Amino acid sequence: MFPIRDHNPSGRVPYVTYALMAANIGIFLSMLPISGDERALAQFYYDWALLPRRIMEGDGYSALLSSQFLHGGWMHLAGNMLFLWIFGDNVEDEMGHLPYLGFYLLAGALSGLAHVVSDPTSFVPMVGASGAIAGVMGGYLLLYPKAKIDILLILIVFFRIFPIPAWIMLILWFAMQFIGGIGSLQGTGGVAYWAHAGGFIAGLILTLPLWLRLGGVSFWQTTHGHPPHPEATYALPSSIPKVKRK
Repeated sequence: MFPIRDHNPSGRVPYVTYALMAANIGIFLSMLPISGDERALAQFYYDWALLPRRIMEGDGYSALLSSQFLHGGWMHLAGNMLFLWIFGDNVEDEMGHLPYLGFYLLAGALSGLAHVVSDPTSFVPMVGASGAIAGVMGGYLLLYPKAKIDILLILIVFFRIFPIPAWIMLILWFAMQFIGGIGSLQGTGGVAYWAHAGGFIAGLILTLPLWLRLGGVSFWQTTHGHPPHPEATYALPSSIPKVKRK
């Protein structure tokens, strides 16, 4: 089960979101020539990925930014870009282009620090835009808690697309990261769960000033948690296939 789109059209072109997606995809493609060279790849990750132990030793701080644009594989990249495409345009629309860029990079850096705190002696490189995008999701939750998110549910041969409120999807996602983070403390898993959870919380906190300027609770009361503009509509396919009679 994963989100495929929202019903929340943006009022202006999300240039920064598009640029971030292009940068992530371009950097990933530029890494393909060394993807089969373990030594070159190890050196590349040492130089640009986030290594908690290096940070604790007072080195490699630039990786708090550079690691946000690196990915470990096609599915890692595709999943992150899907979430950024769904949630990024609306947060950028509300914040403005340059403030949104600063928000994105800062949320990503804070998510990296959360990962460092969770495993300070690790020399395993952490890469991915997930923490920054988690920050975007946290901001989205605060601004549009009842925006409709279309979820694709796949159960073997059964599939269906159905809308749910953003707050349900986002809180479930955060809960999964938190539970995964607890499990990682026992030495299980290879996902940076605390980076995801930390980025999400950072995004919530960083969006609070904007939310308060919009009116805070009164903003929610005015919009009832929905986007303050007409929502997009889509033709949702039925879960029951139609078979023509001969």
